[in-house]
Amino acid sequence: MSLPDDVADYLDKHANSSAVVANAVRARMQRAATTRAALEAVGFNITDEGLAKWRDKVGPLTQAQRSEARRYAEALEAGHLPEPR
Repeated sequence: MSLPDDVADYLDKHANSSAVVANAVRARMQRAATTRAALEAVGFNITDEGLAKWRDKVGPLTQAQRSEARRYAEALEAGHLPEPR
């Protein structure tokens, strides 16, 4: 498997890099269930029927929407709100 240099450098710093990769992949695999549990914990009633309805209504994010979400998340991680566009 080939990895970007920054990822390879990060893994080189860990004695058990396979565990780091396995944990990251598991977290990604469990992301939907984790999000659903968090929403249910604060009172949202989530059903499979409701999810199907909204999937049909909303559809997948466009590349532009993904880019904007990434820009917003990066600004929040840097400690500020993003500049409006």
